[in-house]
Amino acid sequence: MRTELIALAIAFSPLAVEAQPTCGGETPCEIESGVYHAVLPAEQEGAPAVIWLHGYGGSGAKAVANRSFVEGFTERGYALIALDGLKWGGPKSKPDWAVRDGYQAYPRNDLTFIRAAINNATERFALDPNRILLAGSSRGASMVWDVACLNPDTATAYAPVSGGFWEPASTECAGPVHLLHTHGFSDRTVPLEGRGFQNPFFFMRQADIHAGLLTWRREMDCEQRATRVDASGPLWRKEWTKCKGGSVTFLLGPGGHGIPKGWTELALDWFESVAPLEAGRSSE
Repeated sequence: MRTELIALAIAFSPLAVEAQPTCGGETPCEIESGVYHAVLPAEQEGAPAVIWLHGYGGSGAKAVANRSFVEGFTERGYALIALDGLKWGGPKSKPDWAVRDGYQAYPRNDLTFIRAAINNATERFALDPNRILLAGSSRGASMVWDVACLNPDTATAYAPVSGGFWEPASTECAGPVHLLHTHGFSDRTVPLEGRGFQNPFFFMRQADIHAGLLTWRREMDCEQRATRVDASGPLWRKEWTKCKGGSVTFLLGPGGHGIPKGWTELALDWFESVAPLEAGRSSE
């Protein structure tokens, strides 16, 4: 009996609590509203972070399992925090996000979940809460557009890839942001001009990407003519930086739906131009 009591005392001592396994890597982090996955750089304390939203049917676990994708961030000194969309339509459904597409059945408030996950991760891993890049692809990118529009102070800057507003599209947002949008000219899953299709329950329509970028430029009160145009690389680039608040950068590649080669480096270079590194801290 005495041995059992000693074992229980050890198990519930502060030292034992500290020895319990924590989340990160292959172990997901659970909060009240959902799950996220974290991979940390060599210098964790005070590191900036990329918050990643996967595409329809994906997961944070799949994102952090992609070694080359992860190392593109961690080797630059960034933590990668990959969130899980909600698999809410039954056992055969796929994880998705609460994108504003006119369909009201999605049960979770993802604006609240994303903010809660960011707060939890920055506190848990001692990350820099003032240098947060919210990024995502496809439906995850659409969620990035919605977060940036509705809650612009959620992150420091936003970098969606291959996804934008859905109809009924926003024409006004809550405030200016720094936005880097990347798209493929040949994308037929989320065409630049948008498209409509019938899901099992509801007719849905993707909004025109150019129209969405115009909304952003109006929201930031940017000069109509682009500040910089560069067509010399694999991704053509237009920047609107002469704005009363925020900025808009558009990268257009020849490819289809997905993340173009070299995007991670370009996105982090851009992020560091709008959210400079602290003095004395290097991204290398």
